[in-house]
Amino acid sequence: MKNKHIIHLYNRVGFGILPQNLDKLSRFSMKENVNYLFKKSKTITPIIVDTSKLENIKSLDKNDEKKRMLQKENRRLLANLNSEWYYQLNHSTELLRDKMTLFWANHFVCAENDVLQTQQYLLVLKKNALGNFRDFVLEISKTPMMIKYLNNQQNRKENPNENYARELMELFTLGNGHYTETDIKESARAFTGWSSNKTTFIFRAKHHDFGSKTFLGKTGTFNGTDIIDIILEQPQCALFISKKIYKEFVNPTPNQEHITQMANVFRKNYDISDLMEFVLTSDWFYEDKNIGVKIKSPVELLVGIQKVIPYTFNKTKYFQYLQFNLGQKLLYPPNVAGWPGNKQWIDANTIMLRLKLTSTIAQQKEIELEPEVAFEDDFETFNKRKNNKNKLLFTTVDWQEFNQQIKNTNATDWQEVLIGSSLNQNTVDFIKKINTNNIKEFCIALMSLPEYQMC
Repeated sequence: MKNKHIIHLYNRVGFGILPQNLDKLSRFSMKENVNYLFKKSKTITPIIVDTSKLENIKSLDKNDEKKRMLQKENRRLLANLNSEWYYQLNHSTELLRDKMTLFWANHFVCAENDVLQTQQYLLVLKKNALGNFRDFVLEISKTPMMIKYLNNQQNRKENPNENYARELMELFTLGNGHYTETDIKESARAFTGWSSNKTTFIFRAKHHDFGSKTFLGKTGTFNGTDIIDIILEQPQCALFISKKIYKEFVNPTPNQEHITQMANVFRKNYDISDLMEFVLTSDWFYEDKNIGVKIKSPVELLVGIQKVIPYTFNKTKYFQYLQFNLGQKLLYPPNVAGWPGNKQWIDANTIMLRLKLTSTIAQQKEIELEPEVAFEDDFETFNKRKNNKNKLLFTTVDWQEFNQQIKNTNATDWQEVLIGSSLNQNTVDFIKKINTNNIKEFCIALMSLPEYQMC
C-alpha cells in the first residue's frame, strides 16, 4: 500500500501516523491494513473515572449544601472524564472504534452535568460504534441521559412532549424535510411512557398511549420500537447516515454517486462495520481529491500534536480552557445539532491559536485564553477569571519519548506524515529554510504551518 494512502487512512480513522509505523504498514495491502483496523477495534475500553467521592456525598442528608457539593463534584469528574477520553484517544489500540465513537458523539448528541449518566452514554456509543444501527438507535433512545436531555421523561399520553420524536427524525435518522408535523406528533405518542431513573430505562405503562397511530404512511398501535423500525424502512435513512459519514470520513463536499453506493450497502442490514469497510476499501476513498481536504477538528489537532510531541497538562483546568478556546470541548456540545465542523472550526481567533499551538505547548510560551466560567461560579470568581486572560499552558513534554520516536528517521520522513507532499511553492520555499538537522525544531515548524490544519 502506498505511503500517502496509509497516511490518508490513518488521518481519517485515527489521528495521524508516525514514520516508524508507516514503514511497517507499507508492507501490507490496502485490504490487509483495513482488516487490521477492524480486528484491533473488536475490544471495547470503557471511558470511566473514579466516582467514589461522589458516592460519599450522596450518602449525606439532603440539603442545599449537598446539592452544591454534588454539582461541584460532577463538574470536577466531568473534567476528569474529558481528560480520560483524550488519554484513550491518544493511546488507542481500538483506533477505528474510538474515531467512530467521536463521530457518533456528534450525531447522537446529548449532555448533562452528571458523570454517571455520561459514562453510561459514552459506553453506549463505544459499544455500538461499529455495530447494528437499528440496535444503536433503540439503545440510545432508552439511554437515561438522552431521555433527560430531550425531555422524554415528560412525554405522557395526557400531554405528549415532541422533543425526542422530532430530533430522532431530524438529526438522528432522516434529516429535515422527510417527515411531517403529523409524523412528529404520532411518533411522540408512540414514545410516551419511555422514561428512566438515574441510570436505568423504565417503561411507565400508565403514561403510554396504547391507541392507534399513523406514522410515515403506516397505521397501528405503535410504540417507540415500532417507530424506529418504520424509520429504518425508509430509503432516506440509509442515505442520510451515509452522507454524514461521507462528509466526515471522505470529503466535506458530498459525491452523490458514492453516497448512493454507501446507502445501498448500509440498507441491506444496517451494519455500520459493513458500511465503513466498504468506504475504506473503495478506490475513490484514496483519490487525490479526497486527501488533505478536511479541516481538522480541535480534537484531531490536539491528539495529533500529542502523538508527535508527547505532552501533558500540569492542571486539568488549562486543558479545559484550551479546548473551550479552540471551539470544541468534549462532553460539552453547543446544542443538540452538535458541532457543524469543517470550515466552522476556523475564525479570526481560532486560526491564530491553532497555528501557534504546537510551539506554545512545546516551548512553554504565554498564550491568551478566554477563561471558561461556569454558571454556578460566584461573581468574585467570575471577575477574577474574566480579568486573567494571559496564561501559560503549563505543559510537560516527554522529550525522551520524542527522541525515541525520531530515531532512525529524517526530516523527509516527518514532512511526509505531517503535511504530505502536495504543497504550494511558498510552502516549499519556506521548508527549504528550516534546519533539517534538528528534527525537533523541524517538526514544530511544520506543525505550525496552515497545511498541518488539514487532513
